Amino acid sequence: MTTADAAFHSRLRDVRWGLMLSLLTILLGFGLGGLFGGIEDTLKGRLQASADAAPESVYAGDAAKKKSVVDKSWGYLKRAHLHGGAIGSVAVGASLLLAALKRPRSRTRGLVALALGLGGLGYAEFWLLAGFAAPGLGGTDVAKEAFKWLAVPSAGFLLLGLAAVIGLTARDLFGDPRPA
Repeated sequence: MTTADAAFHSRLRDVRWGLMLSLLTILLGFGLGGLFGGIEDTLKGRLQASADAAPESVYAGDAAKKKSVVDKSWGYLKRAHLHGGAIGSVAVGASLLLAALKRPRSRTRGLVALALGLGGLGYAEFWLLAGFAAPGLGGTDVAKEAFKWLAVPSAGFLLLGLAAVIGLTARDLFGDPRPA
């Protein structure tokens, strides 16, 4: 292994936890896509059964509202699938970019990658949980509120992580070319 290879491998190890969480996020997104292709009717049936099992006071006999919530819940499950694949892929790319930079300290690299990985996985999970919970709760707004504790920090981690990657990349590529 050359010195450059060893140095990159060391920096890659700095981002390993965030990288693995990001890969798990992609797996979640792709796995949901596979489930949709294989058991879409079963999943939609579960959403409908959850709405049907909700207390009478939740829908007050309003079949149109129930259908609307079930349909929107299915959309939330699709969001979990899409967010998992997309955000996970961006987090992997950003983590690899962090590993390629020479400037950030090992700890900084690791924390930023971890924020991206946790944020991506948490945000995809938020949409999944909200989608499954909404029919039983009587609405998607109620479900989003119920899982706000997961959505807000996850989105925050993602935004802070991405801002840090942009800043660290700019500093490394546009700053003083001498090593820090």
